[in-house]
Amino acid sequence: MENTVIYTQNLTKQFGDEVAVKEVTFSIPSGTIFGFIGPSGSGKTTTVRLVTGLYRPTVGKIAVLDEAPTEFSRATQRKIGYMPQLFVLYDDLSVWENLNFVASLYGVGFGRSKRLKEVLDFVELANHKNKVVRKLSGGMKRRLSLAATLIHRPTLVFMDEPTAGIDPVLRRKFWDHFQSIREQGQTLFITTQYVGEAAYCDYVGILAGGRLLMVDTPKNLRRRAYGGDVIKLRTSDYVPPQVVAELRLLPFIKGDVTRIGPHTFRIITDNASTVIPLLIDWTKEQQLKVESIEEDLPPFDDVFVELVKDRGSHD
Repeated sequence: MENTVIYTQNLTKQFGDEVAVKEVTFSIPSGTIFGFIGPSGSGKTTTVRLVTGLYRPTVGKIAVLDEAPTEFSRATQRKIGYMPQLFVLYDDLSVWENLNFVASLYGVGFGRSKRLKEVLDFVELANHKNKVVRKLSGGMKRRLSLAATLIHRPTLVFMDEPTAGIDPVLRRKFWDHFQSIREQGQTLFITTQYVGEAAYCDYVGILAGGRLLMVDTPKNLRRRAYGGDVIKLRTSDYVPPQVVAELRLLPFIKGDVTRIGPHTFRIITDNASTVIPLLIDWTKEQQLKVESIEEDLPPFDDVFVELVKDRGSHD
């Protein structure tokens, strides 16, 4: 498939009588961030281990960079970076020594010192390059893991819960790093239990109970959760019921109009950017004192709940 770096069809993994992942099908375009979100135990790590060749599927097909993961050629292996959940580098070596060792494993020869300096600058560890790893904070160890994952310039990067257990400021910094990597043309496959991080992805797969419920862009997932774009209208004065009834009958209002406060309404429509100017004109005609009319982007935690609440997420 052109420009597709990962493709799965009916991917299933069973451990004894337990089905960890069931009939998962998705594809990931090149040069994108694909976020796999879901609660702990939903099958995210199992899926990563399947698409990286650490597990063999019970049923189903997988193609990663046009090869089966369990039969990766050496050339394909060199195109892949993998950042596991757990820290796997050496505590008794320095930051520089760890990276130098990983670089040697990947055959990074010519210009290795320059490359080490580049990745240390990228993850902001250059000032700690001589520090023994056991003396690093948890956040610094995560950044070192990221540097080790990127040392050989992989075109496809897998990250399993890379932001788990770190503070919100560092999590946001990590996503800045991830988006910089994507801008360089690399593809990222990232699992996370922090549902709000879906907003930073190009595509999002929602996994629950070992099943892939849906894959879409963050914007389209919001639309699917609420039935369209969401507009929030806030007025200075109370809006009487008869005016609200007129609002619901306007031809450009295609969805629900819900009063969520004395002066605040949530309006569902097909296209917020088109409807907002029309809505502004209507409020002027009605002589309503408007404080704000804007597209509302509900937190992705709320979007996730809306999407999975009737989909058997607790199987």
